[in-house]
Amino acid sequence: MKPFRWLQAIGPGFVVAATGLGAGDLVAATVSGAKLGTAILWAVVLGALTKLVLNEGLVRWQLATDSSLMEGWREHLPRWVDWYFGVYLVLWSFLVGAALMAACGLAGHALFPVLSVGAWAAVHSLAALVLVMIGRYRFFEVVMKAMIALMFITVVGAVLVADLSGLAIVRPLLVPVFPRDNLALVLGVMGGIGGSVTLLCYGYWMHEKGWRSVNFLRLARVDLGVAYSLTAVFGVCIMILAARAQPETVSGTRIVLALAEQLGADLGEGFRWVFLLGFWGAVFSSMLGVWQGVPYLFADFVGQRQHLGPDGPEMDRKGPAYRGFLIGLAVLPLALLGFGKPVWLVILYSVAGAFFMPFLALTLLYLNNRRIGMPLRNGRFANGVLVVALALFAALAVQKLLE
Repeated sequence: MKPFRWLQAIGPGFVVAATGLGAGDLVAATVSGAKLGTAILWAVVLGALTKLVLNEGLVRWQLATDSSLMEGWREHLPRWVDWYFGVYLVLWSFLVGAALMAACGLAGHALFPVLSVGAWAAVHSLAALVLVMIGRYRFFEVVMKAMIALMFITVVGAVLVADLSGLAIVRPLLVPVFPRDNLALVLGVMGGIGGSVTLLCYGYWMHEKGWRSVNFLRLARVDLGVAYSLTAVFGVCIMILAARAQPETVSGTRIVLALAEQLGADLGEGFRWVFLLGFWGAVFSSMLGVWQGVPYLFADFVGQRQHLGPDGPEMDRKGPAYRGFLIGLAVLPLALLGFGKPVWLVILYSVAGAFFMPFLALTLLYLNNRRIGMPLRNGRFANGVLVVALALFAALAVQKLLE
């Protein structure tokens, strides 16, 4: 198949890559580059690899059983697990929605300061709501491909024309270095790159694409391989730019804006604009992906209680569960921007969320070894990477709980 036809054939991977590359990934990579230089470039690659294996395991489960991973949890795990995830999903959506709004507001205000950060946040949220409401999946996929192209071209282009003399790049990609005083930062980079809950959305986007039999496994693997290769390259480039520019340490998403300002001061105003466009593309595409994909999870959660099949109303983007959650996601988190995040909500979210990624790795180890047959059962490589992912995300969970 010709390269262009491959580009047309694949698609959900681009969507999950653009969705997973949000403000958190940019902040973690920028802080790491500013503090540690290029020493932990390998952590970005390892993080992308673990997310690739997790998503590939989800694909094999769905193609083997013709059911979502959430259905597998409900059928084969204790009932409390299902309810735990449902509660966590609502908390996660509320806080991540607010974080994405804030990031989009900052990006919009940095590019065009005609509106306040809060106003730009509302504009982006409502624009994403309208695009999801009126657009079919094919339109959504095209938009996401365009957004990831913008991200890739602007950020990689900035690296290609920047002066990187004195920066070690190849060795840090191949030889792991564990800085003792910054292990939390290393874990944050590996755990943050490529998303978390949004990994589950891939199954619904795959379903929308029409990939519903084992015949599509090879195509899905190519799709995910391209997606997480782009994710790794993007994260590495952000870290290299941060190591090059050495932005002043500031809190949260604003460190990305500080990086843009430093690039502009060192390399010219054009670099500032190029990087800000890439930043905007990253955060808005992440918002768009969350607005489109996460309501599927809620609709599936509701559908499981009504005993609906994989083609039931949980896959209907015009259904009340999907649309109701979408509207709530686009509107309710705006309150957090005005009143701040309640401490109890942040603590509950952090405690519940700390266990999600190790839980996902553990359930894929169980379900894909015990509940599906050959040849779709886990192989040695998949099991090995899942064990590494389980250890990595468990360590990250302990770190979050200690904080």
